[in-house]
Amino acid sequence: MPIIVNLDVVMAQRKISATQLADQVGITLANLSILKNNKAKAVRFSTLEALCRALHCQPADLLAYTENTDQQEEIQ
Repeated sequence: MPIIVNLDVVMAQRKISATQLADQVGITLANLSILKNNKAKAVRFSTLEALCRALHCQPADLLAYTENTDQQEEIQ
């Protein structure tokens, strides 16, 4: 997928655990893991807003666009 989620990088920079962030944002640990591992197909603006508020960052800190695609996606 050409959208890369850098949530794990920002979390490491802020020294916040997944459990703490999930609690602050109000999402399940499972859903946070899906986002963190670049498996999400979509993200609600309300969730993105809550992540930015909790991590004191901008959406661009969490999301990046790349024209490179995975070989796995090319097979599909």
